Amino acid sequence: MASEAPRYGWYGDDFTGATDTLATLAEAGRRALLFLRIPTQSQLASAGPLDAVGIAGATRAMAPDAMARELAEAGRFFAALHIGLLHYKCCSTFDSAPGVGSLGAAARALRPHFPNPLLPVIGGQPNLGRYCLFGNLFAAAGAGGTVHRIDRHPTMSVHPVTPMGEADLRRHLQAQGLERVALVDYRSHEGDGAGPALDAALASQPDSVLFDVSRPSDLAVIGALLRERMNAGPMLAIGASSVAQAFAGFPQAPQPAMPKLARSASGGNLLALVGSLSPVTRAQVELAEGYERIAIDPARLTGEPAYLEALCTQALAGLGQRNVMLITDKPAGAPAETGKVAGATGALLRAIMNEARIARLVVAGGDTSTLAIRSLDLWGLSYRSPCTPGAPLCRAHSDDPRLDGLDIVLKGGQMGTADFFNRVAETG
Repeated sequence: MASEAPRYGWYGDDFTGATDTLATLAEAGRRALLFLRIPTQSQLASAGPLDAVGIAGATRAMAPDAMARELAEAGRFFAALHIGLLHYKCCSTFDSAPGVGSLGAAARALRPHFPNPLLPVIGGQPNLGRYCLFGNLFAAAGAGGTVHRIDRHPTMSVHPVTPMGEADLRRHLQAQGLERVALVDYRSHEGDGAGPALDAALASQPDSVLFDVSRPSDLAVIGALLRERMNAGPMLAIGASSVAQAFAGFPQAPQPAMPKLARSASGGNLLALVGSLSPVTRAQVELAEGYERIAIDPARLTGEPAYLEALCTQALAGLGQRNVMLITDKPAGAPAETGKVAGATGALLRAIMNEARIARLVVAGGDTSTLAIRSLDLWGLSYRSPCTPGAPLCRAHSDDPRLDGLDIVLKGGQMGTADFFNRVAETG
């Protein structure tokens, strides 16, 4: 590991968000690598010197007991690396619930390893259209779309597993076990007001402190506060990639136009797997050109082994000629069925990848991305280049030479411009 201090660690509650944090740190000049599980010593050695270490997890879809077991092990790992700040990376829309992906459960599992008196919650990420004002979260509907209060957001308010029915993040976190949440509102970020405002918030000994984020410059103020307060001991922080932006020094200038994405030298066509039901992603699918589209019936995929084999055969035949897009229809039944379908989709992807040689893999959907990528024999991801905000182009690391070096893009349902699938298929 690198000798510089403080060291930064992050645990992503799903794979798509974890890669956004990877990109944030890499673009800020940090040597960062995202492991797909707690790494072995040989994998750490293979990674070389690092300034930031990440683990991509699946806790967003877990019950609290399962989260506690998963995160206790992760907390011990990060503490053994003498991480100065551990970032629990949640979705930028904070979608979670007391029984699924609980942020309170995450805090309870990780806090013993990072006992700093301050547990900051960073409430917005402006470059993704996420804003927190007076504790209330707002989010754009798609890239550059209309901004809605989160409990009125056309997608997140009706999320099939964790619908956001409360915009005040203090109340949202209280329902998940963080009962005393103080607030440093965005007005304190101007002038010299942030330090005194934080002192006042900490006077009541809260479980956590929520920081408003109204604009990118707020993150510089918050970052300075976090670095100063880390002198009191290892710190746990909760939030989207804005935690990394604050810590690493997020650029204030507008991001440059995204370059064309040069393909890796592996050859082959592009395989896209679409599990997200978000209207943003579905609109991107409608505009996609140059793909053979294969619709997946969730009920048949989870109940008919011969159907999976037939889909695999069809995809392999298509990949011999052109790019292929696998599209999962909406599963019927309870939310638990969504996870079952995502798991079966991962099995389908593994079957295809065992036979196909592709140039780039694109997966759209948080749960789909997590389970699909975990089905492959990969141990890590590093950053290659920008692609679209929230979804960078990554390089796969694997002991399997067929997979090592593979281009991968993992996209959350709300991320990307309308032409995302066309852009990601371009060659530079």
